[in-house]
Amino acid sequence: LAKYDEKIEKEVAKARKRFGESFDEEMFKQTNERVKANVEKRNALHERFATALNDNNLEELKQIILDEEIVCPISGTRNWTDVRQFNLMFSTEMGSTADGAMKIYLRPETAPGIFVNYLNVQKTGRMKIPFGIAQIGKAFRNEITPKNFTFRTIEFEQMEFQTFCKEGSDSELYQYFKEYGLEFFESLGLPSEKLRFHDHDKLAHYAKEACDIEYQFPFGWGEINGTHNRTNFDLTRHQQYSGKSMEYFDETTKEKYIPYIIESTYGLDRIVLALLFEGLHEEQISDTDSRIVFNIKPALAPIKINILPLIKKKHAEKARELYAMLAKYCMVQYEESGSIGKRYRRQDQIGTPFCVTIDFDTLENGTVTLRDRDTMEQIRLSEEELIRYVEDKLIF
Repeated sequence: LAKYDEKIEKEVAKARKRFGESFDEEMFKQTNERVKANVEKRNALHERFATALNDNNLEELKQIILDEEIVCPISGTRNWTDVRQFNLMFSTEMGSTADGAMKIYLRPETAPGIFVNYLNVQKTGRMKIPFGIAQIGKAFRNEITPKNFTFRTIEFEQMEFQTFCKEGSDSELYQYFKEYGLEFFESLGLPSEKLRFHDHDKLAHYAKEACDIEYQFPFGWGEINGTHNRTNFDLTRHQQYSGKSMEYFDETTKEKYIPYIIESTYGLDRIVLALLFEGLHEEQISDTDSRIVFNIKPALAPIKINILPLIKKKHAEKARELYAMLAKYCMVQYEESGSIGKRYRRQDQIGTPFCVTIDFDTLENGTVTLRDRDTMEQIRLSEEELIRYVEDKLIF
């Protein structure tokens, strides 16, 4: 499917270059014969693939691989095994003795704890639907092929919203969280042209709607967010097997009902990986000099300011005073070893947006030198001006 997309995009790119500002992309796709042929092939293949997935037809999935002559990108072989289902859950045993041990599973996602406790949260927080519960936590998957640095790992960190709503308002809320996710990633500094929605071809048994937000990593498009309309499946099943009511009582309408759930999940490790790929690069400063710099938004940088005494013996005491003052406002680091240039370079690599140097002028008139990571420009500021300047720059 991706190869068909590439063929279509190549034709579009050539036409865009040829026609310039007068180019109508949609009209071109509808009228160009080569594009139309590839679109038809892609759509037919996509329909066949989605049908096989939803029918759980593993033989048909293998036949698609054979018919499309898909080869291993590393070895070039076409000697594929049959398509199989894999177990992605980690199992372990709980119990004081081996004979009496009970088989349990590490959680493959963080959501179930929210579902079990949602009424406790709702009642103690006096919340009215729609309301959401957010959390961050570890999840575990028995990945078949952990790879691509931290993109696919067996232990990972999830951040998620579970939003409870009334049936009928669920699709609108689902659409809201899709758009919210895209805006969130753009606010972090990920460019819109490297983000896309990917609607699921095969829905999970509990889902009414499902969509991923994907980022274009150097190794290909990869999911960094998943938004799902889970209906009331989870709460209904909890009620069925626990015997405890999961119904929400609406004070306004005097109705009782089991809410629908809109889930929006973010892979924290993958987001950090995307930010590293997007911001970490080598920059040529001159013919003989270069630096490695991590251009991350100041609000996201682990260290906001690095305090540097120009000469340890003469300026360390004043530098430590400034460090103690600034540490009340943000995360600050103190560094006194090595030349100023080397210290600047070390901070560039970890994305520290500002370096503040204490020198001879500081001792005389109370001003310091502030260096900007991105532009490498240096300005003189008083201590009061420094606080206001940094606060303004750190606003997200």
